[in-house]
Amino acid sequence: MTDQAVDTGDLRLSASPAVQDHFLGRTRELKELRADIERAGLDTLSGRKAPRARVLLIAGRPGSGRTALAGELVRQIAERYPDGVLRARLSEPDGTPVPIERAARELLAALEVRAPAGAGEDDLTEALRAALAERRALLLLDDAAGAEQVDALLPEAPDCLVLAVSGGPLTGIADVRPCTLGGLDTKSAVELLARYTGSVRITVDPRSAESLAEACQGHPAALTLAGGWLASRPQAAVSDLAKRMHTYAAEGAEGAEGTESTPLARVFRLVYDQLPGSAARILRLLSLAPAGLIDPHTASALAGCSVDAARAALDDFVLLGLLRAVDSPLPEYDVPGCLHPLLRSLAESQERPAELQLARARMLERTVRLLQSCRAITETDRPQAREKLQETPPALRFPTPRAAAEWLRVRRPALLAAVRLAVADGELDTLARRLMSQLVRAMAAHFGTQAAAPDLYGVHGLVLDVAERRGLHREKAAALLNLGDLDAQTGRTQAALARYRAALDAAREANDPYATRRAMESVGGAHQELGDYDRAADWFGRALAERLARGERAEAARLYGRIATAHTYAGRYGEALRNWRAAAAGYRKNGDVAAHARALSEVARVQEYAGRPEESLRTCQEAVEWARRAEEVRLQAALQLRLADTLDRLGDPTAAHLHRAMAERMLHEEQQEEESSPKQDTDACEIRSASSED
Repeated sequence: MTDQAVDTGDLRLSASPAVQDHFLGRTRELKELRADIERAGLDTLSGRKAPRARVLLIAGRPGSGRTALAGELVRQIAERYPDGVLRARLSEPDGTPVPIERAARELLAALEVRAPAGAGEDDLTEALRAALAERRALLLLDDAAGAEQVDALLPEAPDCLVLAVSGGPLTGIADVRPCTLGGLDTKSAVELLARYTGSVRITVDPRSAESLAEACQGHPAALTLAGGWLASRPQAAVSDLAKRMHTYAAEGAEGAEGTESTPLARVFRLVYDQLPGSAARILRLLSLAPAGLIDPHTASALAGCSVDAARAALDDFVLLGLLRAVDSPLPEYDVPGCLHPLLRSLAESQERPAELQLARARMLERTVRLLQSCRAITETDRPQAREKLQETPPALRFPTPRAAAEWLRVRRPALLAAVRLAVADGELDTLARRLMSQLVRAMAAHFGTQAAAPDLYGVHGLVLDVAERRGLHREKAAALLNLGDLDAQTGRTQAALARYRAALDAAREANDPYATRRAMESVGGAHQELGDYDRAADWFGRALAERLARGERAEAARLYGRIATAHTYAGRYGEALRNWRAAAAGYRKNGDVAAHARALSEVARVQEYAGRPEESLRTCQEAVEWARRAEEVRLQAALQLRLADTLDRLGDPTAAHLHRAMAERMLHEEQQEEESSPKQDTDACEIRSASSED
């Protein structure tokens, strides 16, 4: 799992050449934490084997360097844990706790353990504990909002270690001693400033540097901003900034409206006040970025400026310590969690609510267009898609499908967060529906519906929320059908049946024939999976009547086959034969030779079940001929094997041996042909979108 640390106390900012990549200070804290790993726990002292993983806690306010300290400790001890380091962030940049199920799913993905789509919190945490039971791994749980989050993710494996980062104690978790962080020592604080200003400016006026460090109270995030401000002004003396900071403190100046007067707030306001007007506006609007993750397109859309101007501003913000550059193959940045409240306060006080809403709308519209382009690049074989792609502005185009897939993979957390925020807003439902529709289509096109199922389940759930809120019965039916399909694929058949029944009601309310027929058939499929074959056949029959009434002969033939299958499972072979013959006749009238051959093969199977081997032999021979006409090699081979089994029962082993040999030869030739031909991705499952708008 990618570590998206938001704490500007992390001293590894590398956008400036002056910032070196090694850890500063905290020698005492590191020594205490390492000693805490070695000390005997309460269970050990009492003679019992520890039932769960050991928990270390680093407590401190955002910006205090807690994430940096955790990262340095992980670097020092990682070799002790051969099964690797897992990282999860348990709070959003605005402080909202991340749902436990989302964090557990991300940790399982890092372990390459596939979790079923739609699985609940208990199932996911149990799967996580099972996956870690025999491992020796290190879990870094950053920005924990409370003990409940950590406790739910705690492995029942004594050989694992959990390193939690939080703003306070984790009351309720036994045997945890917090390592509480204050400011950096003066020497380390001055060295941090020197990384930005260069050693000469510090050497010529060491007392001013110490005074500035004192004014910042050794707070790493405040020192980072002070260093960035000095680095951007080579002619400014360190003493100038120190005096300003002391003046701010003496006057009781607040860092931003509604925030307490802290060193971080004061130096932030000093840096912010000296930004050009356009840059200051871009900066405060970044508080609207989903999950605190920004790329040039997001910044451009929020501020209504060009992508190049947004990229230049973001790079400048990194040099000033206002943003972090994310380690990513694409230009991506994140808003430090300690600065998020300050930016939000500025945005709310200096922008009208209508302007903030317009900025959100621009951002969502830009995301929709990027997702459209991301999907369109995979459909260049269609003239309409090529034409639409040419109409897309160059800045929104992807050069290759691989580049589009990489963008979708990297931006996935931000895209999912954008969907959640758009739905929660409640006033941008039209944009939210378009965004969800395009995200579903793009993920299906690039990742396949099976691989993207966990994300799609959450998106379909949000589609359902919007549809119910707005009374959109057609979209409600579509969302329920998609959720039901995902429930059925993961074995939750009863839940799927309930979804399908609700979808049928919504489809009838919307007077949507397609959704009505699909819901009926899905209800029948769920009953069949549950072993209730009478109800399955009944619901398939209702769907069949709808198809026949509309003259949809191909679909009617397929439904005859589903009814026949239900009767076969129930042991009603006469009904099964009647329906399979109806299916075969329907396929033949439609000119579908391959489907006709398959239907005849099923007729032969049921005749065999019914104890009529001679009839089965004749039907199977007829099916082989139709399969040959359809050039269905695998079907021909399967039918040859069935002929062999039937001939064995009829007492003709010689003929049976010939048919088996023929089947083996067909399959061998087919395999050689497949190996010599280029492979193609055939993952083409239907995803019913929430909106027909493309």
